Amino acid sequence: MPQPSYLTAEGEAKLRVELEDLKGPRREELAQRLRSAIQMGDLSENADYHKAKEDQAFLEGRIQEIEFLLRNAVIIEKSANIDVVSIGDHVTIQEDGYPPETYHVVGAKEADPRNGRISNESPIGRAIMDKKAGDTVEVDAPAGKMKFKILKIE
Repeated sequence: MPQPSYLTAEGEAKLRVELEDLKGPRREELAQRLRSAIQMGDLSENADYHKAKEDQAFLEGRIQEIEFLLRNAVIIEKSANIDVVSIGDHVTIQEDGYPPETYHVVGAKEADPRNGRISNESPIGRAIMDKKAGDTVEVDAPAGKMKFKILKIE
């Protein structure tokens, strides 16, 4: 059985919009490009045709990937229990000597650390899962060991 994809409701909505675009306008545009390239004749040396076929394979692959994600999605509901960190929570942490940082704990497919969204599967995400506000956590990160305190869970 495939691993579930943890998605926020917002992440699920974005994927549904992307899927609709890919299956509609983008697929139609590619079909037009293929028709035009085929009308030029001699497909063996037709760069437009080969590029359109390559783009079509990518598009169909992305459609399959999104459909698979959505089929196996577990939508993250806002937890009523903010005693411990879980997926969907906003967690404020602080490393000694640094200002506090707040992260939204999301599934791997929505992770975007630069924008404050960390995966529950990342080193920091794994370290804070099921911990309480006030706990001090040590993380083996790519940059070395980090130690920080969980200040707030919301």
